[in-house]
Amino acid sequence: MDKLNLRRELLSARASLTPEQRRANAVKVRETLLDQPWVQMAGLVACYWSIGTEPETHGLVFALWKHGATVILPVLREDNDLDWAVYDGPDTLAPGRFGVMEPVDTRRGVDAIRTAALVIVPALAVDRLSGVRLGRGGGSYDRALARVGPNVPTVALLHDGELIHGVPAERHDQRVRWAISPEGLTSLM
Repeated sequence: MDKLNLRRELLSARASLTPEQRRANAVKVRETLLDQPWVQMAGLVACYWSIGTEPETHGLVFALWKHGATVILPVLREDNDLDWAVYDGPDTLAPGRFGVMEPVDTRRGVDAIRTAALVIVPALAVDRLSGVRLGRGGGSYDRALARVGPNVPTVALLHDGELIHGVPAERHDQRVRWAISPEGLTSLM
C-alpha cells in the first residue's frame, strides 16, 4: 500500500476510537513508558504535545516534568523544520502555527534535539521489522530524528494495531528504536 492510502486507513481507524478509549490508551502507554529505567534516568527528553487522535502525551509530558526531567517540545518553523523550547508546566504553552500548543520559552534551535537523552515522536505507524515510522508527510520529524545520536532511545507512540509489516519507506524516512502502544513496548533494533 502506498503512503497516502495507508495514512488514510490509519487516520480513519484512529477516528473510530472513543475519547474513553484514547484516555485509557494514554494511561497504559504513560505507565509502561515511565516504568522503563532508561526513561526514568533521562535528564533531557524531547517529546511532543499531542493533537486530535494522536496518542495523548499531555499527561506523559507533565509526569516527565514533575519527575525532574527537562522536557523540550517542538516549535514548528516556517520551513517546517522543528525548533525546540523548554516545557515548564501547563501554563507555559500557547497556540503556535496551525493552533498546535508550543512552549513560550526561548527557542533552543533545531539542534537542541541532539542533546536529548530520550526522544518521543508521533507516528501513524511503525514497521515491525525495520523500525521505519510513517508520519503525516511533512518531513519535520524525519529531519529532527536525523539529528539524534545512534544510541539515543527514540520512541514512537502508537495506538494498538499501528505496529505493522510493510510501511513504505523512502531514503529520507527515519527509523525509531522503540514503538509503544497500549499492547506494550517493542524494541525495533
